[in-house]
Amino acid sequence: MPEWKPLLGACYAAGTTTFRVWAPDYTSVDLVIEPGELRPLSPEPRGYWSATFDDVRPGTLYRYRLEGRDDRVFPDPVSRFQPQGVHGPSQVIDPSTFAWTDRQWRAPWLDRTAFYEIHVGTFTPQGSFRGVMERLPYLKDLGISAIQLMPIADFPGDRNWGYDGVALFAPARCYGQPDDLRGLVDTAHRYGVSVYLDVVYNHLGPDGAYANVFSQYYFTDRHESPWGRGVNLDGPSGSEVRRFFIENALHWIHEYHIDGLRLDATHAMHDDSPVHFLAELTATVRERTGRPVAFVAEDHRNISRTLRPVAEGGWGIDAVWADDFHHQARVHTARDREGYYADFTGKAEDLAETLRLGWFFTGQYSAHLNEPRGTDPSGLLPKQFIVCIQNHDQIGNRPNGARLNHEVDEATFRALSALLLVAPQTPLLFMGQEWAASSPFLFFTDHAEELGRKITEGRRQEFGAFAAFADPAKRAAIPDPQDAQTFLRSRLQWDEAHRVPHPGVLCLYRRLLHIRSSNEAIRAVTRERYDVRALDERSLMLTLMCGAGPDERDLTAIVRLSGAGAVHVPGAGPTWRDVLVTTEDADVTKDPAPIRVDTAALFTVHFARPGAILFRGLLFAP
Repeated sequence: MPEWKPLLGACYAAGTTTFRVWAPDYTSVDLVIEPGELRPLSPEPRGYWSATFDDVRPGTLYRYRLEGRDDRVFPDPVSRFQPQGVHGPSQVIDPSTFAWTDRQWRAPWLDRTAFYEIHVGTFTPQGSFRGVMERLPYLKDLGISAIQLMPIADFPGDRNWGYDGVALFAPARCYGQPDDLRGLVDTAHRYGVSVYLDVVYNHLGPDGAYANVFSQYYFTDRHESPWGRGVNLDGPSGSEVRRFFIENALHWIHEYHIDGLRLDATHAMHDDSPVHFLAELTATVRERTGRPVAFVAEDHRNISRTLRPVAEGGWGIDAVWADDFHHQARVHTARDREGYYADFTGKAEDLAETLRLGWFFTGQYSAHLNEPRGTDPSGLLPKQFIVCIQNHDQIGNRPNGARLNHEVDEATFRALSALLLVAPQTPLLFMGQEWAASSPFLFFTDHAEELGRKITEGRRQEFGAFAAFADPAKRAAIPDPQDAQTFLRSRLQWDEAHRVPHPGVLCLYRRLLHIRSSNEAIRAVTRERYDVRALDERSLMLTLMCGAGPDERDLTAIVRLSGAGAVHVPGAGPTWRDVLVTTEDADVTKDPAPIRVDTAALFTVHFARPGAILFRGLLFAP
């Protein structure tokens, strides 16, 4: 990996510490070493201030004073650690003292990846980086090849989803020390597990965002976002704002060996520059990293430019969260119809089309958005579409934090789980999904009293448009994000994974994940080598082929999404060999209703309830 020379923050190297901060709005900036020693910084071009000292060591607490005013003393907007919280002093950190053991590590690419999304504070009882590290053997045994940490940039208070981050370079102190995060990544690599980090470059949190104090140019009135003023990526001094976020990406990759970044809400990053910020980000990071780094976008627009190479006019992002699959599945099984779900039918044929293409909307009119949505995904690979049946948003943005398994029966949940894990797209699981966890995942915060009250009121008001919460009394019963119990209720209950019915679901997930990781038909599938079709109004068939001719590694899955019934497979031939797994196996459910295969006349699969069956081989000639 090329040598890392940070531009911003407090950087310790070879016995000296260099401080550099972007503060273009001021005529003087002083370093304040706790408890109050003052040292001036010198001006540099483009509004930067810096100084180097050979007597400032790691562990030193510091702030910056602006314009010589004692009432204008603030933490570093590029602080690498905030041991006393986001309003306290910053700390000088030396990342070079950590003894990495992953020199030979190379992360598996997306065709060998199954993501597992984690909120550090609620994943384990410890709620820490070390707590996640202790669960890595379990995740490896489960068949997970990549964990995706929800945002860990420090935030106000002691609990938060992470999307209110304000100290974007500092791991949240409530999760542990910076070296605890390094230890988690290093240990994950020893287990063969990649670590992706969710980063937020589209807004800053509402409390403690001191970057705004140092420069008026971070945000602009030219663009709007769901959080207010848009990030300034294309206006005056926009180049320095872009530099700030690119530096952040390089920071996580170089100083923490992060394997990939999930970019939150890229649809809210408005940029009219000739070169879009995302294209500059991906190109610059790859040039200055020297090893493969993956980028994943969250973007509901379904625009293929996101995934096209920079050389072809795209943004160079490797994969995108493709929510259409989730929405079609929810409409069919949980009967969701309000909000953006109104755009989806949930029909088996539309779900099949979604899996064929990667996303469903390719330019059709969206009634929810009142405009056309999507573009043609031709030429994109299946692995570039990350699909799920639940994630932090799809659970936590529900008023009561209900998981999918809280809203559909066990058989339906197993059927959708099988569909997710045999689909040619890249699957993402949300923590605890693999055993159908009983704990909700609620929205929680820990803001100061006045802001917290507004957050609580806003949370309840946003559900007023939904029929189930038209009654103010019902809205008032929505869990309070500020209540510590809301956070504690969201923690996984690991002991339940050993109690019926959870072990059976866990067995199914483990079995399918291991099939997925070892079978070439799933791992290396291209658009030409898989087929998805609706067999009737409630059933799908997926076929995944290793090559042009029959191969013992070929796979066929039939999934019954709802109800009981006999499913006929037209043109079924003799190339299938055996059944690998069903969602009614005796070790998967305590009361199995076996899925029966009848080949006497028509090839027919009989389902007593929703379910899935996975065959080795093909049921028809390709």
